[in-house]
Amino acid sequence: MTNAVPARYPAGPGGAEAQAPPDLDAPLKARILIVDDDERNAFAAVQALEDLGHELVVARSGEEALKRLLSEEFALILLDLHMPGMDGYETAALIRSRKRTADTPIVFLTAIFRDEAHIFQAYSAGAVDVVFKPVDPFILKAKTKVFVDLYLKTQEANRQSAYKQWLLDEHSRVKTEKARAEKALRRAEAQQAAILKAMPIVFTSRSVEPPFTPLFVSESVKEITGFPADRFLEEADFGAGRIHPDDIERVTKAITQAVKIGHYACEFRWLCADGQYRVLHDQGVIAPSDDGEAREIFGVLLDATDRRSLEEQLAQARKMEAVGQLTGGVAHDFNNLLTVVLGNIDMLARKQEDEARRARRIDAIRQAAERGRDLTRQLLAFSRRQHLSPVTLDVNALIQDFAPLMRQAVGEAVTLDLELGGDGEPLNTHVDPTQLETALLNLAVNARDAMPEGGRLCVRTERRSAAEGLGFVVVEVGDTGCGMSPEVRERVFEPFFTTKEVGKGSGLGLSQVYGFVRQSDGEVEVDSEPGRGTVFRLLLPATRAKAEVRPEETPRAIVGGAERILLVEDDPTVLALTLDVLTGLGYQVQTATNASEALQIIHSGAEIDLLFTDVVMPGGVSGVSLARTARELRPGLKVLLTSGFVGERQVMEGAEFPLLDKPYETSAMASMLRKLLDRSERKRKRGRASAAAE
Repeated sequence: MTNAVPARYPAGPGGAEAQAPPDLDAPLKARILIVDDDERNAFAAVQALEDLGHELVVARSGEEALKRLLSEEFALILLDLHMPGMDGYETAALIRSRKRTADTPIVFLTAIFRDEAHIFQAYSAGAVDVVFKPVDPFILKAKTKVFVDLYLKTQEANRQSAYKQWLLDEHSRVKTEKARAEKALRRAEAQQAAILKAMPIVFTSRSVEPPFTPLFVSESVKEITGFPADRFLEEADFGAGRIHPDDIERVTKAITQAVKIGHYACEFRWLCADGQYRVLHDQGVIAPSDDGEAREIFGVLLDATDRRSLEEQLAQARKMEAVGQLTGGVAHDFNNLLTVVLGNIDMLARKQEDEARRARRIDAIRQAAERGRDLTRQLLAFSRRQHLSPVTLDVNALIQDFAPLMRQAVGEAVTLDLELGGDGEPLNTHVDPTQLETALLNLAVNARDAMPEGGRLCVRTERRSAAEGLGFVVVEVGDTGCGMSPEVRERVFEPFFTTKEVGKGSGLGLSQVYGFVRQSDGEVEVDSEPGRGTVFRLLLPATRAKAEVRPEETPRAIVGGAERILLVEDDPTVLALTLDVLTGLGYQVQTATNASEALQIIHSGAEIDLLFTDVVMPGGVSGVSLARTARELRPGLKVLLTSGFVGERQVMEGAEFPLLDKPYETSAMASMLRKLLDRSERKRKRGRASAAAE
């Protein structure tokens, strides 16, 4: 029989127990209990009632009927009065005595007790009706239907009442849960707002379309900038308008690219309410919509001012440490060189010595000067301010030509192997060949020192592609030596840093390698572990240009001339020495100590065949600017520049004049002068011959 009480379900998030509503569409059925010890009478009753479509249950005694009534519910009880053992009166009395069955209708069935006294006793025992046997099926069916219908209507009423009560309970439960959820939401929102306000982080949301209008800014922005969050939302260009002008382009580019790659990160200076710029770190991600299209940019802002300041202080401390190490190394090496120079000069000035000993002292001075020159060039190479003479060359061809010298440098205990890649195609790059050979020699010597018992040195080349451009030509120099610890590997390119014994190394070899490669727009990689050897990789920019033919080097003959030279040099000792050398070569020389004096001589109309000027001079006018002005005044004037340090790259950028590096030997200077002047003389001769022919 259908129960009208709603089923219970597990408690919801709020703790209240949720119930399922009564099923109003479920059909209602009744159960009828037939109590008769006579099997034939019970069967007759079943036959008469089965058309009603209800469940019929037969009990053969009063005791059996009572057992069923303990656990089962019935709409009607058809009870025989005359039964052995417990008769109908006694059974009815017990049924009426129980609260659960006190109201269950009982219809007595009897064949014997027909007098009024027994009928009265039956009604007194709790019967609602009496049916006499033999039972008339029509009468029994009609009376049963009346009581069953009444029962079903009562059940339907109970079900409707239960449904209404369920509605009331459900409404109350939902209302309670809603109130509880709203309270929890308000508490969570308050906690979130407190957290957002307390954290030194600003949470942002902005549009994916330029100008990336802010959609949300957390209140913590006021702690960093001094402005409330509403200011950023009400004025669309307020945030972008206070970015430092030098940083706007970088920020815009970063956020614009984020739409393509899905994320961004950048730092910029932002003008706060106190009139000071603070460094803000901005990073975020793109939030896609359901269809995958970019919808919104979620990001965070951090105040990176203190971190940036600490980084700058750390960088400055490291720079000062490096400067201290650099100056100490320079002082040590130059003091040694100057000791040799000054000591030998003093001996030459004080003592009369034979020619052989005098020649040895002069040779010692020359060697010390050349070492000083090499030291200066290595320092300039590390700082990437040396003068380079790049040409397009095939790296494989250069290494093959240079390999004999490398083998000689590493000695017989070290095996030098070449593994030149490229699949037969030239690996061309545009670098200074002399500097590349010097870098290879420095790496080879370092490898030799790392393999005191001998080993294998391998030089490999290959082509490496890159996301942009033509990629790189990779020159890899690897050894089987002792390797380096991580601490040494971090400092290996620092000038004057060396792990070798005193006097066994200057600490500038790898600095030259690093500076040369970086100045050539390349990169340097190093892999090394203790006991597993070291590999250096020089990544040089590849080019499609054809390799140039390197001219054969021949001994330079010192040849002078009689041409007129304007010498411009601000250092008086260098000026005096160069004047002596030029006049000794036969040239007619006029001198100036700066660009202003030189221009006065040019404006005076003096005859000049060549301008020989230093690049870096006092007065704010460089030798390059002087040369260009002189060329405008005298278009046919030949120019030769010289410098020991050209300073910033832009001084020589775009310069169309040849450069002679200081310190230079007389033969090198004489050769360049003749090359320029003879070229000019050949042009004049061709011009006169052409005019005569006409």
